[in-house]
Amino acid sequence: MTHKPAPPRVETVAGGRAHAAVKKPWYGSVPGLRIFLSPTEAIPPVLTGEEDEAAADQVGPTARPVDVPPFSRPGSVLRASPGAAARGWYAPKLAGAPTTTRQAEILNTGIIGAPTGIEGVVNGTDNLSSTMISHDAPTAYNASPRKLTSPNVLIIGTVGSGKSSFTKTVMVMRPLLLKNHRAVVFDKKDEGGEGEYAALTRRMGTEPLRFDPDGTGTRFNLMDPLIAQGTGLQGQMLLINAVARIARDDTAATEWEEKATRHALQLLFDKFQDTRRAATTTDLMPYLGMVPTDQGLSGEASERFHQAGLSIRFGLQNLLETYAGVFDGETSRHVDLSHKLTTFDISQLPDSGPAIPTVMAIGNMWLMGRLHQERGFITNVIYEEGWHMIGGPSAQLVKSNQKLSRSLGISNVFVMHKGTDIPADSPGYTVVQEAQTVYAFRQDRPEDARWAQETFNFAPDTTATLMGLNPGNCVFKYGSNPETHIRHIRSDWEIEVTNTDSAMAAGDTPT
Repeated sequence: MTHKPAPPRVETVAGGRAHAAVKKPWYGSVPGLRIFLSPTEAIPPVLTGEEDEAAADQVGPTARPVDVPPFSRPGSVLRASPGAAARGWYAPKLAGAPTTTRQAEILNTGIIGAPTGIEGVVNGTDNLSSTMISHDAPTAYNASPRKLTSPNVLIIGTVGSGKSSFTKTVMVMRPLLLKNHRAVVFDKKDEGGEGEYAALTRRMGTEPLRFDPDGTGTRFNLMDPLIAQGTGLQGQMLLINAVARIARDDTAATEWEEKATRHALQLLFDKFQDTRRAATTTDLMPYLGMVPTDQGLSGEASERFHQAGLSIRFGLQNLLETYAGVFDGETSRHVDLSHKLTTFDISQLPDSGPAIPTVMAIGNMWLMGRLHQERGFITNVIYEEGWHMIGGPSAQLVKSNQKLSRSLGISNVFVMHKGTDIPADSPGYTVVQEAQTVYAFRQDRPEDARWAQETFNFAPDTTATLMGLNPGNCVFKYGSNPETHIRHIRSDWEIEVTNTDSAMAAGDTPT
């Protein structure tokens, strides 16, 4: 059977006019629930076709109630009862105003989520949402699922942009609070006759390892046994060739020179394997140029082999003679990783010449060997003026040891002014492209800002942003996530110990 809807009920009122009766909801007669009824107003009754407007005008006020549009009245009538308010009821003092759901959404806005999680080290705040930015490369690399595939970090920015203070705070001081974390710094910037990390190192309970041109400071052995123990003969040979290349004004070793170096190292290791004294660079010299007798080389080939070994020898001898006491002899006994913070102060070595990149290269390989014996630590290795490592002859060392670095828990942090210092054909350029944590501070030149935008796949308008960043602000990106504009925030104590302009500040002190 088909159910037919009942016709609307019609009521007759005074004057013979009729209208459809509107039935109130069931709760309209309940005293406590009447407040939920929608506001109503009277409308004229329904006229029949036989009546004219003159008769309609004689109809009284009787009419059916209908819903009132929200904007046809000034607002809902809300009670203002102090007694109700005292008993916990909603009793506002002011009358409400009509609104729509869309307009009311602003009263309960959604909270913008932080671009990063809450794990790791606090970096600062997101300039868009004011939420906290927490990130450090080792934590993201060890996360499950893994957020990064490379723990290397790149920090770029012009002088005065705030990158040094950021590096000290986020890459050194704060990670040291985490379990089994430590930091090693190659401190390049001079501040009052010593490195800028010297004061911080002393606050951490140790002295920086100072390298002096006159040979009165720390000594680094190019042939330190830890290097061969950590990286083997191949790693030792790569280091010798890299240092020789540095000493020979970036002249790469030929195939014959590499073979001559390998032969000399084998002879040296055979002689010193049963001795208590560690072999030194000076001990290697006589073997560079020796010709193998079991290779069946012709007279011409033997002479070429001899000349190749002498070429490497002369390059290393020039280095030892120029920096006597820095690279000749065994590594100083106080060079170790027994403290949370180890600083290699190279601020007094000349900017030009082979000294600084040589110390960085030896230190990198020495760390490999040392950490090979002391596993279980996360080590942030900070290279101030990092282009020495990834923009010069040492770049091949870093690139070759990428996999080993990850297995040893090393996060290499390269700090530099601009990425354009790195040649596009250098192995270090690959290291830069593989760095999955990037902090880009202000870049003054358009070509430097454009390089950062293109290399790290920033948004196109980031080029202009980089050139207008205030000190302490940077563009941050990790993994494949979009970049974030963050502001670095420091505590009063961190500001005190990370200040890098004490000389200029002293000039402002009243006398």
